[in-house]
Amino acid sequence: MTKFVADNVHSEVEFSVKHMMVTKVKGTFNEYSVEIDTDSMDNFENATLTASANAATINTGVGDRDGHLQSEDFFDSEKYPTITFTSNNIEKSGDSYKVTGDLTIRDVTKEETIVMEYNGQGKDPMGGGTVHGFEGSFQIDREDYGLTWNASLETGGVLVSKDVKVNLELQFQEAQ
Repeated sequence: MTKFVADNVHSEVEFSVKHMMVTKVKGTFNEYSVEIDTDSMDNFENATLTASANAATINTGVGDRDGHLQSEDFFDSEKYPTITFTSNNIEKSGDSYKVTGDLTIRDVTKEETIVMEYNGQGKDPMGGGTVHGFEGSFQIDREDYGLTWNASLETGGVLVSKDVKVNLELQFQEAQ
């Protein structure tokens, strides 16, 4: 097996959630790692994917909102500093892969499935070897993980949707 690591300069872990029932707020995690142990990046059904994100590095572009998301109302990043995902099964489905595994947020673990597409490979012109590109997405119910803070709106609905969409743009290279 060969270990491949995400190149965070050319990758992104992004999420979006509806705000006030009318618009989306997007954010990222500034510190994260994603690793794949596999025999082949072209067909990685026998691979293992592991990922982690530092909850304190959540970044929505608004400092006050980021601070609220780091607080006990949401991630409680002092008590639960790390969000993790570990694959249990990877199966090919057409041109995509279904990566099923355990997602842990605030010490709550639930099985989730990420649909990932392999975008191919290329030679790094800066001498870094071969790179491999993937994109993926999945959706979670944040309340399943104890992220239950919300506020009712006088016009009906809630301030923050319970559905969180996660999009991944990942470029991997062989670990050095």
